[in-house]
Amino acid sequence: MKSMEQELLCPVCKDIVKQPIVLPCLHSVCLMCASEVLVQSGYPQPELPPEPNSPASTPNTRSPRQMRRPMPKSDRVDRLLRSGSGTYPGRRRKEGPPLVMLFPCAPCGRDVELGERGLADCMRNLTLERIVERYRHTVSLGSVAVMCQFCKPPQALEATKGCADCRASFCNECFKLYHPWGTPRAQHEHVQPTLNFRPKVLTCPEHDQERLQFYCKSCQMLLCSLCKLRRIHTGHKIAPVTQAYQTLKDKITKELNFILSNQEMVMTQITQLENAITQTEVRVSAKEQLSHCMKEIMALLTERQTMLDQALESSRQRRTEALANQVAEKRSLLEHAGLMAFTQELLKENDPSSFVHAARITHNRLAQSIESVQRFSLSADPSFRHFQLDVSRELKLLTDLNFIQAPLAPVIDTQRTLAYDQLFLCWRLPQDSTPAWHYSVEFRRRGVVPGGGRLEEVTGTCAVIDRLEMDSVYVLRVRGCNKAGFGEYSEEVYLHTPPAPVLNFYLDSRWGLHADRLVLSKEQRCARSVPGLSLLQAADRALTSCHLTADLLVGDVAITQGRHYWACSVEPGSYLVKVGVGLESKLQEWFHLPQDMASPRYDPDSGHDSGAEDSSDSPPPFSFLTMGMGKIYLPSSANSHHANANYRESGFTNGNGPSSPAGVTYPLPPRLGVCLDFEKGRVTFYDAHSLRPLWEGPVDCSAPVCPAFCFIGGGALQLQELVANRNANQTPVRRVTIQSRVTKLN
Repeated sequence: MKSMEQELLCPVCKDIVKQPIVLPCLHSVCLMCASEVLVQSGYPQPELPPEPNSPASTPNTRSPRQMRRPMPKSDRVDRLLRSGSGTYPGRRRKEGPPLVMLFPCAPCGRDVELGERGLADCMRNLTLERIVERYRHTVSLGSVAVMCQFCKPPQALEATKGCADCRASFCNECFKLYHPWGTPRAQHEHVQPTLNFRPKVLTCPEHDQERLQFYCKSCQMLLCSLCKLRRIHTGHKIAPVTQAYQTLKDKITKELNFILSNQEMVMTQITQLENAITQTEVRVSAKEQLSHCMKEIMALLTERQTMLDQALESSRQRRTEALANQVAEKRSLLEHAGLMAFTQELLKENDPSSFVHAARITHNRLAQSIESVQRFSLSADPSFRHFQLDVSRELKLLTDLNFIQAPLAPVIDTQRTLAYDQLFLCWRLPQDSTPAWHYSVEFRRRGVVPGGGRLEEVTGTCAVIDRLEMDSVYVLRVRGCNKAGFGEYSEEVYLHTPPAPVLNFYLDSRWGLHADRLVLSKEQRCARSVPGLSLLQAADRALTSCHLTADLLVGDVAITQGRHYWACSVEPGSYLVKVGVGLESKLQEWFHLPQDMASPRYDPDSGHDSGAEDSSDSPPPFSFLTMGMGKIYLPSSANSHHANANYRESGFTNGNGPSSPAGVTYPLPPRLGVCLDFEKGRVTFYDAHSLRPLWEGPVDCSAPVCPAFCFIGGGALQLQELVANRNANQTPVRRVTIQSRVTKLN
C-alpha cells in the first residue's frame, strides 16, 4: 500500500491531499491549494472552513453546557464553499455577464474553466479522502493515538469513538456526556476516531440537502432531483446513480483484471524501456556524427578560405605589376631620362632618309605618351572594392542548421481516396513538414490490432491495394520516412469494399440516341441530357399537359448469372434521373415505344418504376431509383424498411417532414452503388461512399438483365471509373497486393 503514495499527492503542493476537491478536468487538488492558486491568479480570496485539526474545530475548550447548542451540520465545508467562492460583495444581478474563473491545472497543462461560482461548483472527493485516511492509518498513524477533543488538558484521554454527525472524536466518558440516552444525539453514527471528518454523502452544490441521485451521461455529471428537471438536460440520457456506479465499477474491475492478467507483458515493456534508457546514455554515434559533420564544414571553410586568399594575392600581384609598369613609363617622360633623352639625341640627326626611317616609332611612342598624360588614369584599381563576400545566405543556412526531423503525419486526401475494384489511397504532407524519401502504408481488416497488418513501401503519394475480400472494412494509415527515421502515422481511414465483384461496362449507343437531347462522352462513361428543339416546339402545351419524353440509356453488357456491383454519380442539378436495372427485352420495348410523363405508369409521385402494375405475383421487369434536384427518393415498401432504417441511423433526415407510406427523400449521395443478385432476383442500392444500403427490391431475372439509366429533362451522370483503368499519364503509383486466398474483385 505504501507504493501508491504517488497517486495521493496534490499536484500543487506535492504532498498528500487534504480535503480534496474535483476540478472539471477530473483532477483532484487540496481545497487550500486551489484557493491559493486562485488568489495568485488575481481572484478574490474565497471564504474557506478551518482545517479539521485547527483550534477552531477542536471543541476541547467548550463546556458541556455550550456543547448542548446545535452542532455544525455535516455539510459545513460544502456550505461554506458555496457561500464564499466565486462571488463578490455588493455585486448586483444586473451588472453584466458574470466573471468566469480559470484555474491553471498543472497535470492538464491548461486553464480549466470553473464558472462564475468558482470552487463552489467543485465537489469534494470523499472517496479519495477515505483512501487517504486508510493509507495514513496503515502507514503513518497506525501507532499514533487520537486524543479526545473534549477532555480538558492535561487529563486528555485517548479517543475511542468518533461521531460523524458531531465531526469530533470522544473518549467513553465524553461520548456518554454529549450523547445522552433518549435524545436525538444518541442516534448519531459512530465511526473510528479520526481528525478528519467529512460529509456522509455528496450533496448538490446548488440545492442544499439534495442528494445526487442521478447521472447525466450526455453531460457526464451528477444531478439531484431538481437539477434533473432543468431544460439544459432535456433529451439527455439520465440514469440512476446506482446504475452508473455499477457500470463504472464493472468497467474498472474489468480493466484492472486485464492489467493484472498481463503483468508479464508489462514487465517486458519495462525491461525494453530500461534497455532503451541504457542505450540512450551510452549511445555516442549521434555525437560522433555531429562532430564529423562539423569537422567537414570547418575543413570545407578552411579550404575555401585558402582558395579565396590565393585569388586575392594573385590579383594583388597583377595590380602591383601594372602600376609599377605605369610608374616606369611616366618616369621615362622626365626631361633627362629615358624617352626624352633619346628623342633629344634623335633630333640631332641631319640625314633626312635615316631620320624618317628611325623616327617613326619614336613618334608613335611620343603620341601615346601625350595621350596618357592628357587622359591619365590608374592602370589598376588599388582599392579591391570588388573583392567583397556576401555570406548572408550562408549565415542563414548555418543559423538554420539543425538535426533532420522525421516527416510529420501525412494528411489523407479523402476526396480522392476510395474503395471500388481496388483500394486507392492518396495523401499529402503538411506544408511545414520535412520531405520524405518514401512512405510506409499499413493496411489491415477491421478487427485486427494496429501493427498486425501488412506494410509496404511506396515512393509516391498514393497507393493501390488489390486482391481484397468483398464486403469488408479495411483500415489504412501511412507514415513518411527520411534519414531521421519514420514519422508519425496519419489518421486511420476506413474503406468498405463493395458487396460483390465490380462490373465494368460502358454506355450503349446502339439503341438510337436522340442526338438533340442525349450526348455521350468519347469514353462512353458519361452522359448528359440537354432539353432540345422538341421541348421548345412543345412549349405551347406546357401549361396544359406534360409531354417530356423519358430518354433511356443501357449498359453494353447483359447479366445472366452471379452477383455484380457498379457505381455512378449523378449531377446534383439534374432534373430527374433514374438509375436501376431491367430485362433487356422489356427495356428495348420501352425504348421503341416511349411513354410520356403524363402516363400513370410514370407518375412522378411514385418515385420508383418497378413495373409492378403488370402483375402483382411476378417480380417487376425493371427496377429504378429516382434522383433529382439534389435529392434521392426512397420508396417505402416491405422490402425497403431495413435499408431505410439504416439510412436514417446514418444521420440523414427527410427534407419533406415525417416519412409517409409513399416514401421519403434524402440528400443525394456523392455516388450511388447498385448491386444485382441474379440468382435471387434482388437489386440493392447503396450510398457508394459509405456502403450503407438505401433501398432493396425484387426484379425479374428470367432473362438477361442490363444496367439502365433514364433521363427526364436536363441532367448528367457518370459511371465510376475502375481504379485499375486510371489514366496512364497520371503519376504512377506502386501496386500493393495482399497475399491471401480471397476472392478477387474484378
